[in-house]
Amino acid sequence: MREVEKLTGMVLKVSPVGETDKRLVILTRERGKITAFARGARRPGSLLMGASRPFVFGQFSLYEGRDAYTLKSAEITNYFEELALDMEGTCYGSYFLELADYYARENMESTEFLKLLYQSMRALLKPALKKELVQRIFELKAMVLGGEYTEMPPRPVSDSANYTWEYVIASPVEHLYTFTLTEPVLEEFGRCVEINKKRFVDRQFHSLEILEAMTGKLLK
Repeated sequence: MREVEKLTGMVLKVSPVGETDKRLVILTRERGKITAFARGARRPGSLLMGASRPFVFGQFSLYEGRDAYTLKSAEITNYFEELALDMEGTCYGSYFLELADYYARENMESTEFLKLLYQSMRALLKPALKKELVQRIFELKAMVLGGEYTEMPPRPVSDSANYTWEYVIASPVEHLYTFTLTEPVLEEFGRCVEINKKRFVDRQFHSLEILEAMTGKLLK
């Protein structure tokens, strides 16, 4: 009988397979990015239905196969249901999942990246924090964890924007979302993050395109 492996993670992507199954991509603390099949998860009343959707975070019990896992059960600690009530928040959150999927690797311990993703989702739900600020902090820290960033802002900026850059790079994830910025400083900081992103990230993200179309605002 195959052993059950328990992994802590967040679901990044979900796609239908056949008539009743789902294919999940999960960012896990212990194994990095994994693929898992949730058999029968699309069937009404399935115990796997709630665990097999984007954003859910918890402990997943899985059987390991040759090329993928099979989901047996899950203990979900946060569904992030509040994001579903906020279309803009959902788009930002979906973008974070896309960027995490871009950087995550298989069979690589991912404690810090999973922590960043979880804390960033929580930050999106804080009314006191501008979502654009959460986005820019998440992007820069993701690049730092991925080893692709510049230690200093890529263009001359104010002392406040420079300090923000250094703070995000050096601070632990738990302390990232503890400040706000004035609009001019946020604009400076955001432009610098965007320059780095164009330099190091070679992908377009569908969620950002939807967000721009919805808000009529270019996030650049």
